[in-house]
Amino acid sequence: MNSPMHALAGVITEKFILAAPQEAARALASLATHEVLLLIGPLKAQVVVACLNPMDPPKAAAVLRRLPLKQASYILARLNVEQAAKLWKEFSTPYRERLSSALEPAFVKLLAEANSFAPDSVGRLMHTDFVSVRTEAKLAALIERLKSLPRKKLPAACYVTGKDGELKGVIRTAELAFYTPQSVCGSVMNPAEFLHPQDGAEKARKAFTEAETDSLPVVNEKGVLLGVLLKEALPVTAEKTSLWSRLTK
Repeated sequence: MNSPMHALAGVITEKFILAAPQEAARALASLATHEVLLLIGPLKAQVVVACLNPMDPPKAAAVLRRLPLKQASYILARLNVEQAAKLWKEFSTPYRERLSSALEPAFVKLLAEANSFAPDSVGRLMHTDFVSVRTEAKLAALIERLKSLPRKKLPAACYVTGKDGELKGVIRTAELAFYTPQSVCGSVMNPAEFLHPQDGAEKARKAFTEAETDSLPVVNEKGVLLGVLLKEALPVTAEKTSLWSRLTK
């Protein structure tokens, strides 16, 4: 495939994935692994994630294995936890060991435990693509990082962590304008309410109501930040479904 045609194929593939990720995943899964790599290998990480999330786990694992280790670990850490855990089981022990060297230990532990979480647990519903900074970091560095993100990917909140990844606080993105760029993140952060992976959906609903927010961080037993749960990710309750059904009749 010559360079112009390869570039064109990449553009078409990206648009297909972003417009219809499930259909794109099915279509790409029907190709040979090396053909999938030719099409999605050069794409941005968030596009590859959108494609691999709904893909059949054995095929997605085969694709991920063929990517460079750094790229593969970055993408794996941003997949839905449930899908990432399925891929983890597909990998051979030697490859899991290689990946582990490039991943945060807390995330590796999460993958190993994810299959034991209940279907409606926080651990299954949360996502791991979040923005975090160290307590000693300057706001200027955080702002530059946010500028590099697509507008649709801008988070409502950024999380502040300690040297071992433990959650220390939260900075609302909308509040960044009130501080000087040279402010230290640890000095402007606010306390953060949090959840644990084992928590159920009902407990999460109560936490969202009490915190009056649409996103909550998720930490492990040591307080290490693992992911973020969005309120919209919670399953719809039977009461709400019934009410909606009555209103739309």
